[in-house]
Amino acid sequence: MKRVPLLSGSRLVVVTTDEDAIVLQPPPPGDSVADVGAAVRDALRFPLAGDPLEALVSRGSRATIVVEPPHLPLPGSERDPRQAAVAAAVAELERLGIPTGYQTLLVAGGLSRRAGNDQLETLVSPEFARHFHGHVEVHDVEREDLVELGTVGSIPLRVHPALVRTDVVVVVTAAETVLHGGPAALLGAAGTEVLRAAGAYSLLETSASQGWRLGLELERELARRVPMIGASLVLNHPRFGGTLGGYPYEEQALERVVRSPFRQLFRTLPEAARAYVLRSVPLERTIAAAFAGPPSVAHTEALLRGVELRGITLDHQLDAICIAVPPTTPYLPRERPNPLLGAYLGLGLALRLWRDSFPLAEGGTAILFNRFQRHFTHPTQQPYRAFFAATRATGPDNAALAEAEGLAAADPRALEAYRAGRSVHPLLPFVDWDGCRPALGRLGHVIIAGARDHGAARQLGFVPTHGVGPALTMARGWTERPPRVGFLLSPPYFPLRVVSS
Repeated sequence: MKRVPLLSGSRLVVVTTDEDAIVLQPPPPGDSVADVGAAVRDALRFPLAGDPLEALVSRGSRATIVVEPPHLPLPGSERDPRQAAVAAAVAELERLGIPTGYQTLLVAGGLSRRAGNDQLETLVSPEFARHFHGHVEVHDVEREDLVELGTVGSIPLRVHPALVRTDVVVVVTAAETVLHGGPAALLGAAGTEVLRAAGAYSLLETSASQGWRLGLELERELARRVPMIGASLVLNHPRFGGTLGGYPYEEQALERVVRSPFRQLFRTLPEAARAYVLRSVPLERTIAAAFAGPPSVAHTEALLRGVELRGITLDHQLDAICIAVPPTTPYLPRERPNPLLGAYLGLGLALRLWRDSFPLAEGGTAILFNRFQRHFTHPTQQPYRAFFAATRATGPDNAALAEAEGLAAADPRALEAYRAGRSVHPLLPFVDWDGCRPALGRLGHVIIAGARDHGAARQLGFVPTHGVGPALTMARGWTERPPRVGFLLSPPYFPLRVVSS
């Protein structure tokens, strides 16, 4: 029998599995770039395609640097390599004759909570903040002066004025998915119509991603008006220190966690103390490479490189998968997740990080290891209450959700809370649920193992159980043969390449 440590919320639970169970472990972090700033400067001077930054600017002109809040990957780190990348891009513009006073840092946060001073500190280092004298703009999707560039079908392409009223646009991101980084950063600086339509069947394939196509169209339209270049980083998996050294990459580390005498002591601590211990674990994040060029070109190359470095290959689809859901939200600020965000982490994030084929067979079972408590952090997660109110009577019915979405989008109090930076946009819960739909359309059942609020699970159409053991028993009962079961450890979530069904 195998013993697998799973982290659900702040709890560490050891699950005993059959010998033929598949423990899905990411590869260890790859070789890292010693100087992130130098790598970004070299990339901007020698791009993969198009002109270098030096050929796009002139002395005394204006520049807009587009960045994204570091929502992904999970877990995050205080010293994120993107901080050094932004500083390098700003320094390169200064070298070319554009002082920081003529530079605008545009934070493209999309529908997530608008960044305040505490979140802005995560985008740059303290040293950079002291020396940067330019403008900082936090995008507001409800601005009345968004500039329309054209349309895609019936979707108007409206963007922040700082992307148009400038002499050069520099996009600095990390290549995480087709919806995070590269052209997707331009989506994060667009209007609600674009953001609501920007979905993806797989987060690692462009062919079935409306978000990728909209990002490309935005890039083309902007490139007709202003010179543009992008820098994309390939992030390595994080390297944990302390007692979690080697986790989750090495078998010895998993065994050490299972046998550790401190595990029982950790289990007896209050939830707040366990969460504090987990946050205090040392974590180092590095980059493997940096690329530059048109944002879509640099992002595509970096994303493909990241899939090769951080992903694993499955030679066959699974019948069931158990996913540990972390005790955090996928957005900043990091908070305790409500049930919809817990479902999004498992179904909309972990189960959309695939290439070639969906990791589960048609009608398979997903087991989300999460407490699923109906808790909404005030005021940040208040819009999620409207989503749950709409599903109370009929569950996630399409007609009820469409009506609730229309009401939420016109709610003046919810919109004012978003614009003031107190809450996420009222449309974000509906976008999160749409992110779960690709997995839900392929799965037969979703089980919430360890659910504390069974009503919340049933309200979303899921099956609640008291633990992983009963969930696995149910999954075995739904197949005519012994199921092929995989265990996906807690973040970092990683790409899955499925050879064939």
